[in-house]
Amino acid sequence: MKQTLAVFGSAFNPPSLGHRSVLERLTHYDEVLLLPSYNHAWGKNMLDYSLRCELVSAFIDDISQDNLVLSTLEQDIAVGDEAITTYAVLVELQKRYPNHQITFVVGPDNFLNFGKFFKSKEILSQWQVLACPETLPIRSTRIREALAKNKNISDLTTASVSQLLMTDERYHF
Repeated sequence: MKQTLAVFGSAFNPPSLGHRSVLERLTHYDEVLLLPSYNHAWGKNMLDYSLRCELVSAFIDDISQDNLVLSTLEQDIAVGDEAITTYAVLVELQKRYPNHQITFVVGPDNFLNFGKFFKSKEILSQWQVLACPETLPIRSTRIREALAKNKNISDLTTASVSQLLMTDERYHF
């Protein structure tokens, strides 16, 4: 039987309890890659990539779910400032994990826009796509808005991520 690999791509700008609510429903996969966007395909303004990777690492440590792994694949395959497509990510992952069954996990915002993804039909024909909405409606936008107003965010993300965002100036949006 093939090993299973779920790929959960997001800006993680920053990681939220909404993200965690998705990940908690992916425990049956052998491995779940958390894949921060390197350059967002739709031009989203984000914290520096390396800072978001640090936040994701802290997030993974806080969650303590054994199958979670930070993936910097998008940085590995980036060419200049070009956006990285989901299709390019999945093609590269299939090369790196040839014996795995790969599932691309999308949240509700991306699910509604999936037809706009580059080569969306090819993605659907070659890999599994799982629409997995948050069960806890806490979005990264809400965290950024709370931070801008100097409000406590401890109920919006994990403890380590909250600590980093509230005390380290490098994480100011």
